[in-house]
Amino acid sequence: MKVNLKKETDEKLVKLFIETQKNIYFEQLYDRYSDKVYRKCLSFVKDEAKAEDFAHDIFLKLVLNIASYKESAKFSTWLYSITYNYCIDQTRLAKRYSESPLDDNFDLEEDFEEAELAELEATKLRKAMTQIQPEEKSILMMKYQDDLTIKEISESLEISESAVKMRLLRAKEKIRKAYLESTLIWGVVIAKLLSLLFRND
Repeated sequence: MKVNLKKETDEKLVKLFIETQKNIYFEQLYDRYSDKVYRKCLSFVKDEAKAEDFAHDIFLKLVLNIASYKESAKFSTWLYSITYNYCIDQTRLAKRYSESPLDDNFDLEEDFEEAELAELEATKLRKAMTQIQPEEKSILMMKYQDDLTIKEISESLEISESAVKMRLLRAKEKIRKAYLESTLIWGVVIAKLLSLLFRND
């Protein structure tokens, strides 16, 4: 009887791939997670080509280390842990060679249109996210993007649950502080723009 691979669990596919070494099982896992892994990489590097390279390297790393997978954690949690750790390592490496601004698109153009004002809040939040460490960003993404529990994050990062809670608290506090600072800066910028627009020549 033919097995419907699309209905098999991730864990069963991993087991079948390890036992048989048939690519068909790994390809099914790739189809399920390639886009998700790519998007997580893109959230770190903001560059589509680099994100594709990262995703390729991650799946290569996955296929080479898949025998070390333990079913005590969900496969998706294990894969996301590999993804975050890889992105963190690459981000650290890149910072050694470049001290360029974290957000090159965050520029104030001469023509300050209403559309830009409408997107101001989202822009400030994105800017705030670039000002925290990759480790802090990854734990926030695990919790609020991947919906992992504190226990799952704890197992994935191999730290205590109390450490997870503390790191989440610190990361959220840094985001809040950076966001408020950004709000203050933009308030000054807008005030200056308004004074220029309405000054009496």
